[in-house]
Amino acid sequence: MNYIIVGLGNPGQEYENTRHNTGRIAVDMLAKKINLDDDWKEDKKLKSEIAKTKIGKNTLFLIKPNTFMNKSGDSVRPLIKNKKAAETLVVVHDDLDLPFGKIKISFNKSAGGHKGVADIIKAVKTEGFIRMRIGISPTTAGGKMKKPSGEEAVTNSILGKFKPSEMDALKKIMKNAAEGLESIVVDGRDIATMKINSL
Repeated sequence: MNYIIVGLGNPGQEYENTRHNTGRIAVDMLAKKINLDDDWKEDKKLKSEIAKTKIGKNTLFLIKPNTFMNKSGDSVRPLIKNKKAAETLVVVHDDLDLPFGKIKISFNKSAGGHKGVADIIKAVKTEGFIRMRIGISPTTAGGKMKKPSGEEAVTNSILGKFKPSEMDALKKIMKNAAEGLESIVVDGRDIATMKINSL
């Protein structure tokens, strides 16, 4: 079986370590975990950086689109030809509806306002793919979520960089995300979902 894991974000140095690039950061962490971090190659057809390996009997493609977020579908359209193929597509992205650090795996869900996911749904003509959503909303000292409201506040939040005080926590979050992504390939979607969603 072929698995395609896509880490959403914006290309370019100015977007590194921004909340909107959480998907790219997670895929980079997975690449490091499975010794693929030196194997990235530019694929002009897919407008992406890609890396490829085998895990057991499954072939795994890691993809980091070089397009901006709202054009993410360009990187998967040539690879996903039908609904069956879409079932092994995994899209990793930031989510303002989850508190910082919370990770959820879901399947066959709407875009939920995320422009990168919306463009992928449009490109592959189905919502029937796996999503790993990684929470980026700030929280209070007591752990209550403080989701920004208003277009300007949302834009400033998602395009803002992680604070130095969040970086240690981010390492653990990304470690969990990488383990969850590997589990999808090794154990299947249902087992991976139970593992990650219970954290």
